[in-house]
Amino acid sequence: MSSEVVVRVSSVKKGFRSYERPQDRLKQGLLSLASRVVPISFAKAELRRRASACARTFWALQDVSFEVHRGETIGIIGRNGSGKSTLLQIVCGTLAPTQGEVATRGRVAALLELGSGFNPEFTGRENVFLNGQLHGLTRDQIAQRFDEIVAFADIGDFIDQPVKTYSSGMFVRLAFAVIAHVDADVLIIDEALAVGDAFFTQKCMRFLRKFKEQGTVLFVSHDTSSVRSLCTRAIWLEKGVILESGDPKEVCNRYLEAFYEAQQGKSTTTRLRARENAQASPPLKDQRLAFINQSNLRNDIELFKFDPDAPSFGKGSAHIMGVEFLDETGHRLTWIVGGETVTLRVTVHTERAISSPIVGFFIKDKLGQTLFGDNTYLTYREVPVECQSDSLLVADFTFTMPILIAGTYSVNAAVAEGTQENHVQLHWIHDALIFRSESSSVSTGLMGIPMRDISLGAHSGSTQQILY
Repeated sequence: MSSEVVVRVSSVKKGFRSYERPQDRLKQGLLSLASRVVPISFAKAELRRRASACARTFWALQDVSFEVHRGETIGIIGRNGSGKSTLLQIVCGTLAPTQGEVATRGRVAALLELGSGFNPEFTGRENVFLNGQLHGLTRDQIAQRFDEIVAFADIGDFIDQPVKTYSSGMFVRLAFAVIAHVDADVLIIDEALAVGDAFFTQKCMRFLRKFKEQGTVLFVSHDTSSVRSLCTRAIWLEKGVILESGDPKEVCNRYLEAFYEAQQGKSTTTRLRARENAQASPPLKDQRLAFINQSNLRNDIELFKFDPDAPSFGKGSAHIMGVEFLDETGHRLTWIVGGETVTLRVTVHTERAISSPIVGFFIKDKLGQTLFGDNTYLTYREVPVECQSDSLLVADFTFTMPILIAGTYSVNAAVAEGTQENHVQLHWIHDALIFRSESSSVSTGLMGIPMRDISLGAHSGSTQQILY
């Protein structure tokens, strides 16, 4: 990351006027017009006061300030109506601030609301040239890159059809393909990738990861896992105000907590309090001895202890007392080898009767990307387990541990009450248990799965005989 500032937002405010009745808009216009022609100063002031009284101002942004350095990737998160899209429109110059200043350096390319910068009556081909010129390219430069743009968009013969016939996904494909080829210094992307299909989204994320090596990205998304994995810094907007700015993982965690609190009320739990009367822990068992003669590529995974003080939130009434891995005999593990069968146990203490408890977990990598997880809801949907006050709820998840690439991982655990779609979060604990993969045989991807069989054969004879 360079020390050069490419985006500077200084004390920006943005207000929008709203009217209770349509006639108020007309009344304000007439009073404003009258104030311009009335010669007496005190009369002018009175007319302007009355004109202002006809409308109310909604402040979408309030005193927002931050700087973005070259090479940074900034994720902007917040609920609907928090001012994210307004902020990006001001940064890229399609909207003027009511107060404050925005300065940018270099070419800025933006992918904002669906269809911005496109003429729906024009074909895709015509819109490529139109949009490219809006981003500062000449027609000759666009013509030279046209085949690459079409290949990136991958919309086939639709390139010569009016874009008003496009689906939302095709719109995004073409729009992203254009901004990917305009030699931008700063890319601004506002939630646009949410409407693309999974394959195209992956293509865009690959492009953004490569682009961020030399360029700067402002990225708005409701997908906090994308913000964690892609961004170097996160900014949390709420009601037009920056609530927090900093490490993406920490900011996203607190944003998630606030989201649940907004839905379910103030969280009563911020830290897990260990209880001395918890069940006695089974003896530890070190699995390394059984694998001494294995290859040095074996997937050795070192487990650390459950952290009772890990950051957590929830409405209370239930607390996660322990998260641990067990072997097939029920012994607690301190070491796992990828590919073997393990049980992840989550122990919960209930402080009141809970009629429909749901216990779940996520395995995340060091960037906060969720690799896999599950919960108990589907298994007990028809006959929910009922637990009484002051009792222990034990959830066991037995699975084959995937082969993990070398790195640090964490288990996030949660207990809720209700259904999959409508539940109250009682206790959610981040990074409850940390583990580290020391070595791995994974050749590609975030993780691997044990292969039941891999075969390779050489056959003599004709290709026709072998294939058919």
